[in-house]
Amino acid sequence: MGVERVVTFAGGVPTWPAVRDLLAAHGFPAQARMIDGQLAFPDEEPPAGWRELRLGTPQGMVTARREGDQVRLVTWGNADAAMAQAWNAVTWAFAAAGGGRVGGPGGGQSADEFRRAADLPAALRPAGGAG
Repeated sequence: MGVERVVTFAGGVPTWPAVRDLLAAHGFPAQARMIDGQLAFPDEEPPAGWRELRLGTPQGMVTARREGDQVRLVTWGNADAAMAQAWNAVTWAFAAAGGGRVGGPGGGQSADEFRRAADLPAALRPAGGAG
């Protein structure tokens, strides 16, 4: 059973390369391993209208499901602390790359608010922030 988090965008879902490059710029590598149910080559880019990406991180796999102006990010419900950090990292990167809001009470959180509050890998933690 999985757990999920939704990021909603007003200006459209960001491209995977924008999200991937943002993570890489912070020292957190991620790679599309599957695109819409098909295995992906290491350098393969998903088409603009992708529906589902399986994203490999050093800690494990995060699934991104695109639904209109939202991306639903899913990981295992029994994820260990490192896997939960990877899930948070991918969530933050989608929100930051596309000006999205991470779902939650009261309209959710901006990428910066989420980054300050979430448990993230050390490379992504803001100075003086949580994690």
